Amino acid sequence: MPATLTLDALDTRLSVPTRQLSTPGPDAAQLQRILQTVVRVPDHGKRVPFRLLRIAGPARARLADAVSARLRTREPDAGEAVIDKLRTRFLLPPLTIAVIAKLGPDEKIPESERFSTAACVCLLLLQAAQAEGFGAQWLTGWPAYDRPFLEHTLGLAADEQLVGTIAIGTPLVDVPERERPDPASLISDWAPA
Repeated sequence: MPATLTLDALDTRLSVPTRQLSTPGPDAAQLQRILQTVVRVPDHGKRVPFRLLRIAGPARARLADAVSARLRTREPDAGEAVIDKLRTRFLLPPLTIAVIAKLGPDEKIPESERFSTAACVCLLLLQAAQAEGFGAQWLTGWPAYDRPFLEHTLGLAADEQLVGTIAIGTPLVDVPERERPDPASLISDWAPA
């Protein structure tokens, strides 16, 4: 494939809000193809410092219930609109993939590099889902940092961190392009002191 086609595909990546994602989601073959791309992330030391949780079917409602209950514990005064918005994050998209960084002890590869590999997984999930014709959104928020939720609900170990959840589905709307930074303004030449 010519490089320009590849760059054009990368240049069209857009996040589709979860409330704008619907069925169908990827079937088993499409998901396998998406994951085939995901495992090509940079991985210093070949540690595979990540794992994935698929949240689909009835598990979506169970997770929506669990995250809502945790929010009520954290914030007893949370309004119904806030709770409903959180629930839809897991109810509307037909597929959510939780990307988990495995950050246990490692004498050679720093934790930050292993976390970066897992973050690259999130980006490749977005890109590969879009390449397969789906929309996707990477989300974090308080659930990504709340240890009781992470350990008791998602089953993370103490040395694991949720990098984000990637919602994937069929876009209900065309998402408008947003303003992007000027690439030329972001680069400068290094010069020795």
